Amino acid sequence: MLRKKTSATARRTRLSSAIEAIGTSAMDRRAFLRRSGLAAGGLAAAGALTGGMVRKAEAAGPTSAKVEIKKSVCTHCSVGCTVLAEVQDGVWTGQEPGFDSPFNLGSHCAKGASVREHAHGERRLKYPTKLVNGKWERISWDQAIDEIGDQMMKIREESGPDSVYWLGSAKHSNEQAYLVRKFAAFWGTNNVDHQARICHSTTVAGVANTWGYGAMTNSYNDIHNSRAIFLIGGNPAEAHPVSLLHLLKAKEENNAPLIVCDPRFTRTAAHASEYVRMRPGTDVALVWGILWHIFENSWEDREFIRQRVWGMEQIRAEVAKWTPEETERVTGVPGSQLRRVARTLVNNRPGTVIWCMGGTQHSNGNNNTRAYCVLQLALGNMGKAGGGTNIFRGHDNVQGATDLGVLADTLPGYYGLSEGSWKHWSRVWDVDYDFLLSRFGSKELMESSGIPVSRWIDGVLEDKENIQQPDNVRAMVLWGHAPNSQTRLPDMKVAMEKLDLMVVIDPYPTMSAVLSDRTDNVYLLPAATQFETYGSVTASNRSLQWREAIFDPLFESLPDHTIAHKFAVKFGFADEMFKNIEVNGEEPLIEDLTREFNRGMWTIGYTGQSPERLKLHMANQHTFDRTTLEARGGPCDGDYYGMPWPCWGTAEMKHPGTPILYDPSKSVAEGGLTFRARFGTERDGDNLLAEGSWSAGSEIEDGYPEFTMAMLQKLGWDGDLTDEERAAIDAVAGEKTNWKTDLSGGIQRVAIKHGCAPFGNAKARVVVWTFPDPVPLHREPLYTNRRDLLDKYATYDDKVFWRLPTAYKSIQEKDFSGEFPMILTSGRLVEYEGGGDETRSNPWLAELQQDMFVEINPRDANNLGIRDGEMVWVHGPEGGKVKVMAMVTERVGEGVAFMPFHFGGHFQGEDRRSKYPKGADPYVLGEASNTAQTYGYDSVTQMQETKATLCRIERAA
Repeated sequence: MLRKKTSATARRTRLSSAIEAIGTSAMDRRAFLRRSGLAAGGLAAAGALTGGMVRKAEAAGPTSAKVEIKKSVCTHCSVGCTVLAEVQDGVWTGQEPGFDSPFNLGSHCAKGASVREHAHGERRLKYPTKLVNGKWERISWDQAIDEIGDQMMKIREESGPDSVYWLGSAKHSNEQAYLVRKFAAFWGTNNVDHQARICHSTTVAGVANTWGYGAMTNSYNDIHNSRAIFLIGGNPAEAHPVSLLHLLKAKEENNAPLIVCDPRFTRTAAHASEYVRMRPGTDVALVWGILWHIFENSWEDREFIRQRVWGMEQIRAEVAKWTPEETERVTGVPGSQLRRVARTLVNNRPGTVIWCMGGTQHSNGNNNTRAYCVLQLALGNMGKAGGGTNIFRGHDNVQGATDLGVLADTLPGYYGLSEGSWKHWSRVWDVDYDFLLSRFGSKELMESSGIPVSRWIDGVLEDKENIQQPDNVRAMVLWGHAPNSQTRLPDMKVAMEKLDLMVVIDPYPTMSAVLSDRTDNVYLLPAATQFETYGSVTASNRSLQWREAIFDPLFESLPDHTIAHKFAVKFGFADEMFKNIEVNGEEPLIEDLTREFNRGMWTIGYTGQSPERLKLHMANQHTFDRTTLEARGGPCDGDYYGMPWPCWGTAEMKHPGTPILYDPSKSVAEGGLTFRARFGTERDGDNLLAEGSWSAGSEIEDGYPEFTMAMLQKLGWDGDLTDEERAAIDAVAGEKTNWKTDLSGGIQRVAIKHGCAPFGNAKARVVVWTFPDPVPLHREPLYTNRRDLLDKYATYDDKVFWRLPTAYKSIQEKDFSGEFPMILTSGRLVEYEGGGDETRSNPWLAELQQDMFVEINPRDANNLGIRDGEMVWVHGPEGGKVKVMAMVTERVGEGVAFMPFHFGGHFQGEDRRSKYPKGADPYVLGEASNTAQTYGYDSVTQMQETKATLCRIERAA
């Protein structure tokens, strides 16, 4: 938090003395980055400092050990920055950013520059522990696995497999994420999920149901080509700092206007050409207000819409209601400003649209993300360099973990949960479908979505008769998850206390260790960091990168895939689960896991990125163009960096990857693509296939459906199949086999040989007839102080889905605005990431931001009698409250308050530091904003609503 100086000299913070030694000499950028990794000869003692105790730094003696350079990827956000680790005698001694990386171009943010301390941190869990009579006791791994396993099997016998919840992680590598999802399948439950549910599930659902795939369409690098940048609900200057390099390049070199729409004047907004302050939760209204001007003036790309879009007339009818006056009434944005924004976008094409969690974390979040897509389709900005929807994902592998199916509603590759999907993965895993079916409580449960992570607490607390599974959740495994990143923490505390068993698998204890008042049956298992293992990770732009292991796991920590194997052995299904995966001792071979998902993930083209190709790309980063990502010469010539999916066919096909989704200017073999034919061929008599548009070199010069063996036969192309491919196709379903289930890749290979996209060539649909709101509508947040808008813009009726009753209208119809008049929103800080346990345990970052705070507008603060720096209570309408420091600032508008969500360790005014295992408490603790955040879930995905609720702020006594 920024503070005024109280005198001519700024007050020194707790750790400033600890770094004084490195400030006494001149230091260039590389030297700083090395020393920020606590290099030998720097401040090796700093990590052990606590509470103002400072030891004099002593220089390390010279060493003759050879320095090895290990190449890894930062474990924080989704940009995918390369980390070059300097290793001597197996010890990580220094680091630099990857100057050859086309993503970070030799840059790091504060978090990236200090990742060595994340791996070597003294605050890590060092050995397995369990809670006994309120005290943490050290135990062995064998004891932990035996005790946990015995209790889980007892719960399984009494209540069924769905009573154990396996919560995965966006911090796992692709291989580990895949293994977690496979593990849940062998255990027999779809109660498995990860952080994507609460960050971009509404993006995945909204975007995939518009044009086929739910991911960033272009890349950070392609923003270099943008002529305009429209950024809504994102703050990359703090959340994805290195990505800002790419935005500013376009802004400066292309004179591209940067339009930032946000309720808060963020550090990103400070770079804006045009800043639009909007009321939280009004994204659809804002976008429709812009489109009103576009349609009113016939500025839309009519030919693009005719060829490649279905349903725009229904959008036009809804947009007509959003006159400048109505838009201003709902959003607070003047019509004249939105007309200016519309003209800017129209006159500077192609432009890109960027969003993050400010747009997704709403009870109508799926409507928001679809509205953003509609804007780009109306402008004709899709499938073009410099255009697209550039969706900035949060964690380093949240894209990959989503792709690998660590979700309650799908198997790896977005195959869903139908019988056909399970049979496909049974073939990939080389196990009988009936064996997998026998592991589940029933066929119905096997094919129904599980409980999402956003609602696991209700899986524990809801009356048993109201849950669509045999029994409540009784055991919770938090496998790389920060609980304080979820809303309703007072309810979560009760749920944790009701569980029979709670298991935390993580390098750090997380707030799970201290939130509840349990006295027993909590286990903390130390997982290795991603720097102590290796494998692939997927950046936000769909590129895969290969991490090297920098050093062996520290203390008694184990890699996540080893932990999964230990549990599989305990539960008796290791032989089946790992039958085609080499296991060395207890550690499964990562490359075999990669090859296994290569054999199965045909839907999204995770099939061509073999370990060998990925390693070759990492070794030759310098050969890839910094804008197009295409290798110019060298051993990867013609490939796009990281082979962004879809990378069609087998690795032997050497598909280069797809740098820009839906770009028909290239052939499919060269990385081009059409819109996916995912929604049938017609709707209400209308053609859903493309008209007069096809990818370069296509032998079908019009729209066409997805490819099957029968289609190859009809076209006379089946003769191009090899005997082996034909046999593999016959073994699945003969002529009914399609491009997604053909394990040989033959159907994909032949379609691409003839210039066609395996998934067809269709129109994007802007009306999703399977969603609660087929045309995206503005709906007020559940907790709204705009009661005057509810006659037109009320929320949904209560309903039951994702196995649980879900409240909408029954909450919104109660008026909380009198007692809780201010809007509360939340977001990120540049210093910390996620729930903050790792970054607040890093002394280099803890030095930068030591206080949890709430931002309040000066007018609100003056009316409440609150001064900058005073402690205040922030009360939520569901009874949660947090005691934090007031930051009086015009960053937020009148009537709006903001809190960051990275803090934990305090709970409703109580400091819980004493509850952590000894030596594992983060340096910085604070209230979790989600203690005051409230109920509210997206109508399609159960995304939590954290960006628009209500609160009351008052001075603390």
